[in-house]
Amino acid sequence: AAEGGLPVNSFRVHILAADHTFYDGPCESLIIPAPDGQYGIWAGHANTICATVPGTLYLRVPGGEEQLVAVSSGVVKIEDNDVLVLVDSAEHPEDIDRLRAQHAADAAKEALLQKQSIREYREARLTLSRAIARLHVKSLSEQ
Repeated sequence: AAEGGLPVNSFRVHILAADHTFYDGPCESLIIPAPDGQYGIWAGHANTICATVPGTLYLRVPGGEEQLVAVSSGVVKIEDNDVLVLVDSAEHPEDIDRLRAQHAADAAKEALLQKQSIREYREARLTLSRAIARLHVKSLSEQ
């Protein structure tokens, strides 16, 4: 085992959603959806802070399969082989209700077509991004 009781070539990750701890434990690799594309994190990564956008997070725990997670926007802090992911929501594919996500996407698309304030437009755009991310993760898990 490496320092802190972690397996070699791994790091500690804490994925916290607004209402619960999604995952807290060792990790071999983490790929987050960032504003400019996917951002990969491995053991020994340089300290940094970056944003997340609604999309698919890929989590690989030591000795395990890669897990797909639908996440909303948030922030990631990497410091001394310890990664903190703070997002509004994080969901496993099996927890996503396809019909509910499709209804949310449809409602958000309709809201974008209506005349509204900038704030309402941005909220609808974020809702649509999150719904599309959830549908994408659900479809990836069913392949």
